[in-house]
Amino acid sequence: MSGHGLVLGKFYPPHAGHHHLVREAVARCERLTVLVCAASVESVPLDERVAWMREVHPDVTVIGAVDDVPMDLNDPDVWAAHMAVFRGAVPEPVDTVFTSEAYGDELARRFGARHVAVDPARSAFPVSGTAVREDPVGTWEFLAAPVRAALVRRVVVLGAESTGTTTMARALTAHYRARGGVWASTRCVDEYGREYSERKLAALRARRPGADWADVTFSSEEFPVIAREQRRREDAAARTGSPVLFCDTDAFATTVWHERYMDGRPYPAVPEPAAQHLWLLTDHEGVVFEDDGLREGEELRPWMTGRFHAELVRTGRDFRVLTGAHDKRLADAVAAVDALLGAGVPFTDPLPEER
Repeated sequence: MSGHGLVLGKFYPPHAGHHHLVREAVARCERLTVLVCAASVESVPLDERVAWMREVHPDVTVIGAVDDVPMDLNDPDVWAAHMAVFRGAVPEPVDTVFTSEAYGDELARRFGARHVAVDPARSAFPVSGTAVREDPVGTWEFLAAPVRAALVRRVVVLGAESTGTTTMARALTAHYRARGGVWASTRCVDEYGREYSERKLAALRARRPGADWADVTFSSEEFPVIAREQRRREDAAARTGSPVLFCDTDAFATTVWHERYMDGRPYPAVPEPAAQHLWLLTDHEGVVFEDDGLREGEELRPWMTGRFHAELVRTGRDFRVLTGAHDKRLADAVAAVDALLGAGVPFTDPLPEER
């Protein structure tokens, strides 16, 4: 059993091979430090990678360092520059360095430590950071929950009352689940505002039997509460599903609903930051209004559609308007989502390496 062990890497992003390396190291030393080294040109911030590793490995010390030195295993000066970064982050003595890399022996020598190679052939988990950056969907099975949450493509369906938002969100979820494989776990986050409204109506009826939806009133402060819970549920679902997540409305939509119910008064909080990537706006034209007990204001649907459209444009969001019959809307939505997925996740290239 070693005393102080060290694992270092870019973790850009971390994957199952990295986690296997850390767990093997934990089993072979009394305490382990994981050093996350990120270059300034890389698109995933250092603090985010550190947070991912800390979540997956709460039993180890995870620290981060900016390392903007290109890799050249044949240049002693480059090695010295890297070691200055490593030693600055980990100044205490290191007994054992754990790697899956060919440079592990030299790295350990420079730390005055022994080297333990862990699955250098990558047979346990045939994946690499390069493979994940090039094809997150194809390597999805190797990604832990926090990384999945960061890389999932989030698609919101929003629109005026009784325009088919819930129907569309669920139809899209069923469509992608039917593709099987990694898509079988596709999830849909239902509209929390509806659940909240149902509870308000039930509470009112408990006090006033016979009350209906027209008797329910909202305060301005309730809308940020709804938005935060909607976002919390989205974030939770993003950790466990497929590479795409469908959301029946979102925090952004809540700001427009506030305008509708609060007579145009401004939203009382800073809007939730956008985590989504595509919005699908369901048009009211051609959709019969159905009063399900929690709806009113059929005459307001054109205004609501216009407000959603105006705010989507004003805030620079990527969106599509779904029109026509349901089958056409679904086909158009699938085409838009497939285009989003086909564009991939934009990673910047890491610094070049000479091995």
